[in-house]
Amino acid sequence: MAPTLRPRWGRNHTRRTANRQLSIRVYVPQGIPLNIPDPSAASTAIVVDDDGFARRAITDVLQRAGIVVVAEATNGAEAIELARQHRPDVVLMEVDLPSVDGIVATRRIVHERPEQIVILLASSEDDDLGVLGLRVGAMGFLSKDVAPDAVPRAIKGAIRGEAAVSRALAARVIAQLRLAPMAGTGLRPVRSALTQREWEVLDLICEGQTTEEIATAFVVSTETIRSHVKRILHKLGVNSRAEAVAAVRRMRIGT
Repeated sequence: MAPTLRPRWGRNHTRRTANRQLSIRVYVPQGIPLNIPDPSAASTAIVVDDDGFARRAITDVLQRAGIVVVAEATNGAEAIELARQHRPDVVLMEVDLPSVDGIVATRRIVHERPEQIVILLASSEDDDLGVLGLRVGAMGFLSKDVAPDAVPRAIKGAIRGEAAVSRALAARVIAQLRLAPMAGTGLRPVRSALTQREWEVLDLICEGQTTEEIATAFVVSTETIRSHVKRILHKLGVNSRAEAVAAVRRMRIGT
């Protein structure tokens, strides 16, 4: 007679083998959710590196940490296309790439999709390169010398809105911000009649950019920029761009 295991309660699950049948009753309490991972809730990433060994190693580390690698790329041009196609949570990209490098690719990716998180990887802790990466839109910059488990931690932190940078790079960025008053660009009064976009336009005017150049930078029409300039002049009480530049410089140095 075939052996049968019969606990007092539960669902019946039957498994047949060569000459016998094993019936096991498993109890699943009602109202208590099973701890089954939801694939749709997993973070997704694209890994970009022209070194196949490095790419495979990074992919393995991420997937062991529960991050789904949806695609891999060997250069910046591929990264741009794959980011457009897959729209991952994070693009993890080597800086030194053939064809299109990581800096240029980051600028293109973030321009097309501003909310896209990009974390750059480099073979060394080059702070100048790190600052450049952050300036073009990267959310982080890590050396490949970091511990393997630091990379998935950085990705999960970036998804939460945290910057993925070393302490040394953070200090470098702070130092550059402290020097910003000397140049003035980007500084504005706490209280101002100008909107955020009007200040951004005014910054470019102070740099000497033309209406056409500003329109290209913001990907808008020249008429839109002319409307911004008109409102800026009115709010500052001046009649020309030169007077606007002089006025904002006085505001920035507190005179």
